[in-house]
Amino acid sequence: MQISLKENKALVGGSSSGLGKAIALQLAQCGAEVTLMSRSAEKLEATLAELDRSQGQNHGYIVTDFNDYVNHKKTLIDFFETHTIDLLINNTNGPQGGTLLLKQEDDYQQAFELLFQNAVFTTNLALPHMKAQGFGRIINVSSMTVKEPQDGLVLSNTMRTALVSWSKSLSNAVAADGITVNSVLTGYFDTDRLNSLMEAQAEKEGTALYEVKQKRMQSVPMSRLGDPREYGYLVAFLASSYASFLTGASIPLDGGIAKTIF
Repeated sequence: MQISLKENKALVGGSSSGLGKAIALQLAQCGAEVTLMSRSAEKLEATLAELDRSQGQNHGYIVTDFNDYVNHKKTLIDFFETHTIDLLINNTNGPQGGTLLLKQEDDYQQAFELLFQNAVFTTNLALPHMKAQGFGRIINVSSMTVKEPQDGLVLSNTMRTALVSWSKSLSNAVAADGITVNSVLTGYFDTDRLNSLMEAQAEKEGTALYEVKQKRMQSVPMSRLGDPREYGYLVAFLASSYASFLTGASIPLDGGIAKTIF
């Protein structure tokens, strides 16, 4: 099986580093024309230089801050006035960790805009073109905490669950238009985001970072962290014609860590 995404245009959120970057690299390798999206122009330029262009792709990027919802919306409106996309990867940086009793109403509002509203707004801008052509792929980068909430990630738990629920409803609404909507429930991947969370945990517990990392890996049945490239492989499949009958799914990609069946 050889995945070709040639002549497909992709918009990938949070793609200057981590999982977003891995997704962008893989989509480009499969022939897609990729628009990166992040807040760091310097990092976007570096990632842009790494994207495969062997199939004549003309990649680009958008500089935007997902945490600034008002201005982010304006940036996206401007982009979609002159662009269409076939593949939408909803991915943003996560909110700060913390337990329920430490979070206030404003924290929830900011996380709602970051993880839910941004994805809904971008999707609504992308849908008209997808519907008109009878094809589209919407893929949400979510978390395994949707099924097994972690006390220290209350904002992420809550808002990602809302997005996955919305996505399931959306998948039914657009299925007849040839558009699929799926979510990936992310486990522990070797990214800057996970390392920052482990550093915070190490500081809180008064222990060494390598000990926290070892425990984290030991909690995974495969005894390792995920390689971001493995994430890109799954997203490329979901974006392809091979996944045309797969929609409304929330797919764990966690090395077997989730204990739930459904």
